[in-house]
Amino acid sequence: MNELKNIILIGSRALTGFVFIFSAYCLFISLFGFYKKKDSSSIKPKKTFALIVAAHNEEAVISDIVVSLSRLDYPKDMYDTFVIADNCTDNTAKKARKSGALVYERFNKEKRGKGFALEWMFGKIFKMGKNYDAVVIFDADNIACKNFLNEMNKKLCEGYKVVQGYLDSKNPQDTWITGSYSISFWANNRMFQHSRDNLGISSQLGGTGCCIDTKILEKLGWGATCLTEDLEFTCKLVNNGYKVGFAYDAVVYDEKPLTLIQSWKQRKRWMQGYADVSGRYFFKLLKKGIVERNFTAIDCAIYTIQPVLFILMGISTVIGIAKLGIGAYDYLFNVQTLVDNSSGSLFTKLTGLMALIMYLYTPFLLLLDKKINLKILLYYIVLPIYAITWLPISIQGILNRNDKEWSHTLHTRSVDIKEFEKAN
Repeated sequence: MNELKNIILIGSRALTGFVFIFSAYCLFISLFGFYKKKDSSSIKPKKTFALIVAAHNEEAVISDIVVSLSRLDYPKDMYDTFVIADNCTDNTAKKARKSGALVYERFNKEKRGKGFALEWMFGKIFKMGKNYDAVVIFDADNIACKNFLNEMNKKLCEGYKVVQGYLDSKNPQDTWITGSYSISFWANNRMFQHSRDNLGISSQLGGTGCCIDTKILEKLGWGATCLTEDLEFTCKLVNNGYKVGFAYDAVVYDEKPLTLIQSWKQRKRWMQGYADVSGRYFFKLLKKGIVERNFTAIDCAIYTIQPVLFILMGISTVIGIAKLGIGAYDYLFNVQTLVDNSSGSLFTKLTGLMALIMYLYTPFLLLLDKKINLKILLYYIVLPIYAITWLPISIQGILNRNDKEWSHTLHTRSVDIKEFEKAN
């Protein structure tokens, strides 16, 4: 009995200690997101862009993004919009052409997914007579703010080779799921993307609203064809000594899944991709970070193991709740159980305190970005329920990491661009 008790205590302490260190790390990083420099400077348009929209059966929303991009406040002769109609069986290509995009139809039943489609399109752009300074990747359900290219032009002129824009939501108040998604993305923009930019380390590509210098793309090659091509290319960049910049005012709005089932499928795909990429890059980046004393590489390595971290934090939460229950049972019935509730209690309390601090100050950051209203606040209260679902999703993602089948998220939320005030 004593041996079992010791094993439980040692395992619990190790887990609690690990979660404490990771929580402290996240809190430390997030604090640098409070400061946001007011930047009213403008730089004359210098860079030319190829805007690429990857689309698979997106006839319901494709016109919105194409029209949105045609209305960008940037010289029209300095950018072109391309739509990849990837394995489409609907009117995506027809609607995109009608809206003014240069459409390229791709049919390949074996190499399916956004990563393969982008690689195919990049190859065509490299062979065109017209040279572009950078490519910008969008999803079909996006809408871009008018100053998007001006902000990207500014960051490229500052010396960045890869830049991620601010990922916002097109439908934050549709359901509690879209609200939870939106809050998570808003918080991530401020607490982790912007904070990393302030720290001078690499932000993370978010799959859409990202800009890549064409020469860097040709030099390194794309090669990011897994389920999370954004994470894969971020790791490739950091491993080769580059950083991803963050353009806070280059805003892209996308459609969040409406239901828990849709959300579950999408996030499971993300976790499958993370598990895949971390298996190939975690130790490589960690070694680079230690040998070269490169904090950017270490931070990126930690970012790749999110599925594992979600699982450990979930288990730690369950253990913490169980300890509270056992402690209450001991107190009421005065019995000795296998769990010594005093062991590791300091780490447990400090971890809980840090989680509480982050939970309480996040609404203030959202308030600074003018994202809070009564409905969003109500969604924030139930956000922990959404967060808990990451535990089983992450487990599924790791178990199914070798499943490379692309799961398409259906987009139906078309908006009237003229009435979409924030994006215009």
